[in-house]
Amino acid sequence: MNPPYSGLRILYVAPVDDADQAHHGLIRRALERLGATLLHIDPNNAGWLERLVRRDLEHRLRTSIQQHVPDLVVVAGHGVVPGAVVDQVRPGFGARWVQILGESVGDLPATTREAMAYDHVFVGGTGIVKAFDRNGMKHGHYLAVGCDPSVHKPLRARGPFRANVVFAGQATLRRERFLSELVEYGLALWGPGWRKTSLRDYCRGELPSTEDFVRAYAGATVAVNIHRSEADDATGSGTAVNRRLFEVAAIGVPQVVDARADLALHFEDGSEVLVYTTVEQLRGQVKRAIQEDKYRERLATNSRQRAIRQHTYMHRMNELLGLVTSSGRKA
Repeated sequence: MNPPYSGLRILYVAPVDDADQAHHGLIRRALERLGATLLHIDPNNAGWLERLVRRDLEHRLRTSIQQHVPDLVVVAGHGVVPGAVVDQVRPGFGARWVQILGESVGDLPATTREAMAYDHVFVGGTGIVKAFDRNGMKHGHYLAVGCDPSVHKPLRARGPFRANVVFAGQATLRRERFLSELVEYGLALWGPGWRKTSLRDYCRGELPSTEDFVRAYAGATVAVNIHRSEADDATGSGTAVNRRLFEVAAIGVPQVVDARADLALHFEDGSEVLVYTTVEQLRGQVKRAIQEDKYRERLATNSRQRAIRQHTYMHRMNELLGLVTSSGRKA
C-alpha cells in the first residue's frame, strides 16, 4: 500500500541541527514517511555554490520552486521566511504556503504580521490561536508538538546519566525556584545556564545533542517538566504544552509536569502524568513517584503507550497535510 501522501511535492524550509532545531529534522522525516517528495532548504546551511555567488534566501526559494514545482511550501519557525519574502516569491506559482510554529510566541504582533502572508499557520497552543484571531489572523490552527519514538525511546543509563530526579532544559528564574525544592530527592540538572545559578552544583552538563537529552531523561527515576512561560502569558503561549512533555513520555519515564490548559487534551493526570501548580504540589508528586514503584511504572507505561499511539510527528504531519490538502488558500 502506498503512503497516504505519495506524490505530494513539498518544499520544506527549516533550520536543522542536532540540538535546539533537531525537531525540524524529525518533522522532515515524518513528511517523507508519509510519502511526500521533499526538497529541503536550510536557511542556515547554504551549499558551497550558494555561498560562492552569495545567493540570498529569496533567490534560493524562487529557484527551488521553479525546479521542484511543489504543491506546498512548508516553513518551520518564525522569521525563517519573512512575510515580505513570501509576498515576493509566491506570485506565479500555485503552491500553498504553510507555516509551522512551536508552542511559544515571543513577539505576538510580529508573529501575527508574518503569519498573514501564509495560507495556513499551525501553532502549538490553543491560546495562541485565540490570540491570532483577536489580532485579525483567522487562518491559525492548533497543532501540538510531538515526538519521534525512533529517537525518543527507553535507554539503559549509566554513570552521570543516572539520577533520581532530572530536569533537562535551559535555566530560568522560574525553573530555579521550583527545582530548588527538589534537592533533597537527588536532583540532576542538564542544560545551559545552570552553572550560573544557585543550583550550579547539581548541573551535570550542557546537553549538546539530542542523544544526550534522551540519555539524561532515560536515566531518571522521575522526570520533571517545567514550562518556560507562565500559565497566564499574554501571548497565549501559557496554554501550550512543550515538546518535552511528549518526548519524555515516549522515553518511558514517569513525568511530573506543571499545569497547562492544553495538557488535558493529550494526557490524563494521575494515570499518565502527574500535574502540579504549586511548589508544595511538585514536592508531593515527586515524593510519591519516587516512593511508589508500581505506580511509577504504571505512569511510565501508560504515557509511553499514549505518546506512541497519538502524539508522534507522523500523527501531527498527517493531521496537517489532511487539513491543508483538503482546503484552498486562506480567505
